[in-house]
Amino acid sequence: MRFINKYLRNLAPYKVASHKIWEVPSDERKKMLKLDWNEATVPPSPKVNERLQKLVNEQEVYYLYPSTHNAELLGLLSAYTSLPKENIQYFASSDSLHEYLVRMFVGVGDPILILGPTYDNFRLTCESQGAQIYYHDYSDSFELDKAAFKDKVREITPSLVYLCNPNNPTGNVLEKDYLLDLVAAFPDTIFLIDEAYFEFYGETMSNYVLVHPNLFVTRTFSKAFALANFRAGYLIASAENIAQISKIRNPKNFTTFTQEAVIAVLSDVGYMKKYVDEVLKARDYFEEQLKNSPLVKNIFPSQGNFLLVEFTDFDVKMKVYNQLSDHNIFVRNLMHSKLLMNTLRITIGTREQMERVIKVIDTIQ
Repeated sequence: MRFINKYLRNLAPYKVASHKIWEVPSDERKKMLKLDWNEATVPPSPKVNERLQKLVNEQEVYYLYPSTHNAELLGLLSAYTSLPKENIQYFASSDSLHEYLVRMFVGVGDPILILGPTYDNFRLTCESQGAQIYYHDYSDSFELDKAAFKDKVREITPSLVYLCNPNNPTGNVLEKDYLLDLVAAFPDTIFLIDEAYFEFYGETMSNYVLVHPNLFVTRTFSKAFALANFRAGYLIASAENIAQISKIRNPKNFTTFTQEAVIAVLSDVGYMKKYVDEVLKARDYFEEQLKNSPLVKNIFPSQGNFLLVEFTDFDVKMKVYNQLSDHNIFVRNLMHSKLLMNTLRITIGTREQMERVIKVIDTIQ
């Protein structure tokens, strides 16, 4: 259609997973186990409900725009990240944040380098802006030839390099020393480090934004903090970069309900840490149990709240996927890279929830 932006006419969409859970009544929803989007599998801190219950009775919340500068929220983010407020800005999801970053720093025809396979929505964001996408893939075992990747950066001279760390969907990580070497070696290239799974890994590049203006770190409240439905994320960058991107950011898009929910979870970080600890133990348990399955060829080491599982062949993968679905367990069927054709990505929840998954897999012939 001639009215459509020419960069969107042949754009491959980001493929979402099943949302059957929203097509059924609440009672039925409670029977489902949604392990396909790496959301938390438990409710957030009880403080969220406490604050929101008070908020629903404040009628002006419904007809007024939200606060455009929540000092309490920024103060809590500053304390949580151990960085000055000037180096932080909150956004209505990290996806939205990525869109702002691309609008701010990427022009038509600009080369963008993506280390993959990875979170595919960022590719979509860049292509819709008219950028030229280049890929550098991990090996079949999802290991990186670090020298070759550095050469690729040198060859392409990209405007921006996107690195998810820990990587989604593989779960592997790039060491801090290597990332710092890249950032320092290419000061004219933006390095966007997506730390959506930081809480499960524990290592961060955030402190280095104070000395490297080409480093941007993004995070979300959708995973460890269990606020996926509230759409909240934040950027960590140099004070100058925060000031620049805040010029085009629409602050009205971060609702009062979201602000209160984020304040609640940041006021109860201990609750989040207990959940993360539970997930890490359940991940170890689930991996050990999967090793006993004749259906499984490989389980890739993960530093996130998920495991990438390779099955013996594509037909077996689909059999597992369909059988789990028949039991109201939804996992991610990955198809956007040839390296993933025989794999499923399975979000890790509690030990009890993962026992339920294993019980189904063990019945598959």
